Amino acid sequence: QVQLVESGGGLVQAGGSLRLSCAASGRTFSRYGMGWFRQAPGKEREFVAGIAWSGGNTYFADSVKGRFTISRDNPKNTAYLQMNSLKPEDTAVYYCAAKISRSDTWWREGEYDYWGQGTQVTVSS
Repeated sequence: QVQLVESGGGLVQAGGSLRLSCAASGRTFSRYGMGWFRQAPGKEREFVAGIAWSGGNTYFADSVKGRFTISRDNPKNTAYLQMNSLKPEDTAVYYCAAKISRSDTWWREGEYDYWGQGTQVTVSS
């Protein structure tokens, strides 16, 4: 069992930055690929970024490429999402998720075994 807790959300002006953290419980964090998803009001949840268990490979949605980075610190059981050049359309609840599967289908929600409760990110224009 893995429990995930997101933090770092908040209100920021367009062009600003935020760093989200996802703290995981348990001693098996390094076995899981980690993903970030988001859900804007009235929209379906969508994939944002993913990072392999080793941290060696990362994946991004086209909408955030060049602006967001994903990283992880396995000894600290924490994954991060650094968000720069934020836009109002980035406003959403952001969720982290963990998957044991080594497949490259990072965008599929069904691949993930555990989910956090989400943290709100609001970008004002």
